Amino acid sequence: MTLKEIAECLEAEIIVDANGLEMEIKIASGSDLMSDVLAFSRPKSLLLTGLTNPQSVRTAEMSEMVAICFVRGKMPPEETVNLAREKEIPLLLTKLPMFESCGKLYGKGLAGSSEYSESKE
Repeated sequence: MTLKEIAECLEAEIIVDANGLEMEIKIASGSDLMSDVLAFSRPKSLLLTGLTNPQSVRTAEMSEMVAICFVRGKMPPEETVNLAREKEIPLLLTKLPMFESCGKLYGKGLAGSSEYSESKE
């Protein structure tokens, strides 16, 4: 799915459009625990989280994730937005809870970290 399709699916607002909305995303994972993101996420994936502090952007960068979608309508502070712009990581914001957001994306064919094989990359 493209980032634009993900935004449409989740009725999400684009907060930072760093790399364009046509970026292809094949994997997504959701977590509010950044230690889990570091341990279990896959590179080139979308992070869905309710954690809006700058640590979410730093963790996404370290994990080589390509975009972040904040769930539950949680608006990130300006510090987080500025860091995402600096690191060129797109930010989205949806009012949907994490469970529904992940479910909608999974239903549209976006794979989770455990199902995406190296051969598909």
